[in-house]
Amino acid sequence: MVPVPEVDTIEELNERLAAIDEAEDKRHIHGANTSIGFNFAEEAPLLAPLPADDFDCGVTLTPTVRRDSRIVVRQSYYSVPARFIGRQVRVSLRANELLVFDRHRVVARHPRLTRRYAYRDELDHYLEILMVKPGALAGSTGLALARAAGTFTDTHDAFWAAARAAHGDAAGTRALIEVLLLHRRMPHEAVLAGITATLNAGSSSPELVAIEARKAERRPETLLDDEDLVELAEPGPGEQAAAGKPASTNVITLPVRNPVLDDNRPLPSVAAYDQLLRLRSSKGTA
Repeated sequence: MVPVPEVDTIEELNERLAAIDEAEDKRHIHGANTSIGFNFAEEAPLLAPLPADDFDCGVTLTPTVRRDSRIVVRQSYYSVPARFIGRQVRVSLRANELLVFDRHRVVARHPRLTRRYAYRDELDHYLEILMVKPGALAGSTGLALARAAGTFTDTHDAFWAAARAAHGDAAGTRALIEVLLLHRRMPHEAVLAGITATLNAGSSSPELVAIEARKAERRPETLLDDEDLVELAEPGPGEQAAAGKPASTNVITLPVRNPVLDDNRPLPSVAAYDQLLRLRSSKGTA
């Protein structure tokens, strides 16, 4: 560690330290027949066990969430869910990561930043704001970081393009945001499978993506048979034109639902309300 290493991320520093540790384990102290790593392996069983309770080795802080849905910790900026704007949150600042808590639940997790004025944004933290202002999505830092991290894939881009072609920029972007919200409660692979199935059907409906994602999340042996499925909906002419596929393929399937039981009860009478009408009429003539 002398001179002090210059790294871009904590992960890079940890990789260097791991390489140093591996080399140290193979080193022989002058006059010893065995290596340092061999000696430690012999002594490890004699050490006392670790405590049963976890020890929080981080520094606890309570910053206030700014209007841009970020907190400032050691002159670095980290995003948190937009619902916490204006509130204080509890933060555990650790050697290689930062955790944000709402009571005892982790609501945000970021790798620790090593440079002043650096920032780290999660696209998911801004979805509620972007639903109101969809035009801000294209140029947002959260989207740029999501692309770089690989969480916003080419499949998402394809759905976004189809949705904007079918519904316009604002409505199409809101449809994409509804799909992105599905990642909060469904596996990433299931949502991507739902998007792919919906695009293959010539549709850009987020509701159909949710249905297809649930189907993809199931195991193959639990899927329903063809005779138990019915056609639910077809996309509009705009979606068919965007996809360039015939309408016969634009269907989605759902389990058959039992018909509503017949209700033979007589319809309710509204004769009592005629008194109110006559009363209003008489006041108007007076």
